[in-house]
Amino acid sequence: MKILFVIDRVELKYFEFNQLVTNFWLIKSLLERGCEVYISTIDMLKLRHSQAYSDCYKSYEQDNNIFYDKHSFVEFCVNDFDVVMFRPDPPVDLDYINATYILDFVDKSKTVIINDATAIRNFNEKLHSVLFNDLMPENIVTSSCQDILNFLNENKEIILKPLNQCFGGGVMYLKHGDKNTAVIINQMTQNGSKVLMVQKYIDKAIYGDKRVLFLGDNILPYCVQKLPSNNDFKFCEHNDSNIKKAVLSDDELVKFTPVAKKLNSMGIYMAGLDVIDGKIIEINVTSPCYFIKEINSHFGCNVENDITDFILSKVMNTLFVNK
Repeated sequence: MKILFVIDRVELKYFEFNQLVTNFWLIKSLLERGCEVYISTIDMLKLRHSQAYSDCYKSYEQDNNIFYDKHSFVEFCVNDFDVVMFRPDPPVDLDYINATYILDFVDKSKTVIINDATAIRNFNEKLHSVLFNDLMPENIVTSSCQDILNFLNENKEIILKPLNQCFGGGVMYLKHGDKNTAVIINQMTQNGSKVLMVQKYIDKAIYGDKRVLFLGDNILPYCVQKLPSNNDFKFCEHNDSNIKKAVLSDDELVKFTPVAKKLNSMGIYMAGLDVIDGKIIEINVTSPCYFIKEINSHFGCNVENDITDFILSKVMNTLFVNK
């Protein structure tokens, strides 16, 4: 099987194929199963004669690590691949959107795209969480400074989130009575011109947020708790001391399974919920981190094999259906 990973440009530039990166584990597992795995970035995608192409590097395993030849790349039609793992990180800017447009020209009866690029383009990780509003904290999505001020007056402590960043980028905590309230709101909304997700602060955020992981219609039985770091109110540093073993409750399993099924039906086959006190604060669909190193350590498993099984079965089912 021939597989293309479209990864983040920073990840390629610094070659961060290490054990903290989900792509490292997936590529390693796929290589060990005899797959050909190539890597590229969104700027390496192109169109010619209305067909999608990509320049890409072939990856290989050596001494239990993953490498690629940085000095030579090859060009393939994207439909030469059985599956494309579309995993660039936000921000979901114009370059990102244009990459999803190029992948619109891929024949999806021949090549599976995970997650479907059109679905990602149509799903904002912050804003579209509101599809499951009954499972979220109180929230509004607005650019109005007055709306946010009213929401702050009602809820006393709030979180303000830009819509297109990742890893906590630009997220702010604001408490009623803060003397910088007007400055913070004006700055984040760019004086009322930029739409934000605004959520009621959940007191149990001091204990971090739980990452609940989806594969297709199913929730994985493993999860982790991401702890606030660097004296911040949120998780913002990926290291062992900030990631603890967590337990998925029966209530969470019941509540979140319909979310998995809904996303899967939309073409979002791999996703991660960020959850505090049973409430969804965000849905990660662009390049969800599966915290494979930490889960394997805490649970004594090889969760990358579960994900690889899912990817390969997804491809085989698609090819079988379309024969």
